[in-house]
Amino acid sequence: MGSVSSRGHRAEAQVVMMGLDSAGKTTLLYRLKGYQLVETLPTVGFNVEPLEEPGHVSLTLWDVGGQSQLRASWKDHLEGTDILVYVLDSTDEARLPEAVAELREVLDDPSVASVPLLVLANKQEVPQALSLPEIRDRLGLQGFLGRSWDLRACSALTGAGLPEALESLRSLLKSCSLCMAR
Repeated sequence: MGSVSSRGHRAEAQVVMMGLDSAGKTTLLYRLKGYQLVETLPTVGFNVEPLEEPGHVSLTLWDVGGQSQLRASWKDHLEGTDILVYVLDSTDEARLPEAVAELREVLDDPSVASVPLLVLANKQEVPQALSLPEIRDRLGLQGFLGRSWDLRACSALTGAGLPEALESLRSLLKSCSLCMAR
């Protein structure tokens, strides 16, 4: 993977999406690409898609499989990451401790020490979904001193919150002077 770089007049950034299985990473990936809702299967390995919009940094989105047997390889995808997106199933309160533990393990990796974090609280269309303040507190996001982060509500199913998530991603990228200097 690369990092933010300039090729001619274009800048590119590597975005890695991680999260537990069934959090909605692949559906989010294809919705961000502008596709209508697509049926997905559990990701074995990873999916990679470019996201280019005129006037913006070109993004390469890496959707890394979240099944427990694949998580050991997550660290293999971190080198050269410019933004880490952690997708959380807001309706799966039973697996929240597991999601928190996996996120902390990823963030402990030295290769992402200064990489901004965007947490996408997916499945917000479900009435029982955890609220953003509850997710923020349970993930301990306020304790991530020295790291730029944002938390956004979204729904891969309906597309709600995805434009705001993309804008947040771009804002985090712009604010990351270390990323731009790489």
